[in-house]
Amino acid sequence: MTKKKNFDFAAAVLAWYDAHGRKHLPWQQDTTPYRVWISEIMLQQTQVSTVIPYYERFMSSFPTVQALAAAPADEVLHHWTGLGYYARARNLHKAAQMLVERFGGEFPATVEEVAELPGIGLSTAGAILSLSRQTRAVILDGNVKRVLSRFHAVKESGSAGEKTLWAFADEHTPTRRVDNYNQVMMDLGATLCTRSKPACLLCPLQSHCAGLAEGEPTLYPIKKASKAIPEKFTTLLVFLNEQGEVLLEQRPPAGIWGGLWSFPESAADDDATLKQILKADWGVASAKPEWLAERSHTFSHYHLTMRPALVRKTQLSQVSERPSRWCKLGDLPALGLPAPIKQMLAELAAEHAVENS
Repeated sequence: MTKKKNFDFAAAVLAWYDAHGRKHLPWQQDTTPYRVWISEIMLQQTQVSTVIPYYERFMSSFPTVQALAAAPADEVLHHWTGLGYYARARNLHKAAQMLVERFGGEFPATVEEVAELPGIGLSTAGAILSLSRQTRAVILDGNVKRVLSRFHAVKESGSAGEKTLWAFADEHTPTRRVDNYNQVMMDLGATLCTRSKPACLLCPLQSHCAGLAEGEPTLYPIKKASKAIPEKFTTLLVFLNEQGEVLLEQRPPAGIWGGLWSFPESAADDDATLKQILKADWGVASAKPEWLAERSHTFSHYHLTMRPALVRKTQLSQVSERPSRWCKLGDLPALGLPAPIKQMLAELAAEHAVENS
C-alpha cells in the first residue's frame, strides 16, 4: 500500500471543499437520513442536473419515509419515469416499507444494518449516515473509486482492486467533518477527476497524484476488457381502439422495466407472422397493422430494437394474461412508464389529436 508521506489528504480536499464544494443542492438542505437516501439512490448512474427536478417532485409527493411506504408502487414508478434503472425505485419502495415496519420509520444506527435494506450497499449506507448524522463511515462510489485509483495508481482490478480501494478509502476518511469529506470526495470525482479530460491542474491532490505523475491518469481505474453488447429485437403491439385508448400491460416485477407499464410484445417480424399472432393470441382476425418507425434503447447489458405495430380500431376478444388496462391517449393515468414508451405515447397522442381535430 503506497503511503503518501507528509501529505494530509483529508485536509487538502476539505480546503478545496470550503472554497469550491457544492453546498446548495436540494438534498443538502434540511438534511435527514431519508432525504440523503433518496438523493443517493437517484444519483446512482445519473447526473446531478438530471436528478434535481426528479428529486424535488419526488420529495414533494413523498416527503417522509411513511408517505413513500404507503404509496402505491405504480405511483412511485410513475415519479421515476425517465430516470432509468427502475429497480432503484422498486427497492426504495420495499426499503421504505421495511423501515416503517421494523424500525418505526427511522434509519438504523449502523452501516451494516442500513446496508441490509433493499438496494443499499455499504457505500450508500456510509453516505446516508455520514452526510445526515456525521457518523464516521467510509464510502466508495464510482467517483471516489476514480479519485483514489488515480491518486494511488492502483494497478489491480476486480475484487483485488476493490479491496485495495476500500483500504485506501478507510485510511483517508477523517474522524471530524466526515460529512464534508465524503461530500467533497464525490464532488471531486464528479467535477474534476472525471472519466475523460480530468482537470488535474485544478485538483487539490495533483501535487501527490501518482496517476498524474505517470502522465496518464485516465488509465485508472484499470478497465476490464469490454465485451460486445448483444442486440435484441421485439415487436410492440400498439392496440388503438375507437375511443382513442391504447392497451398497456404491466411487465413482470423482475427484469428489464420490471413493474412498469408498456405495450404488449411479440416476436413477429413480418406481416404474415404478425397477423397469425394477432388472430391466435388476441382474437383479432381482420387486422391491418401499420409498422411504425423503429425505436432503439440501450441497456447496460444489451441493445434493444423495438418495432411498433399499430393496430387501429381494435376490439379484442382475448386479453393478456398480465395485468392490463386501456388508457386514454393524452390523459394517461399515473403509471410507471419506460422513457421510450412514454415518448411513443406522447407522439401517438399528438397524431391522434390531429387526426380527430
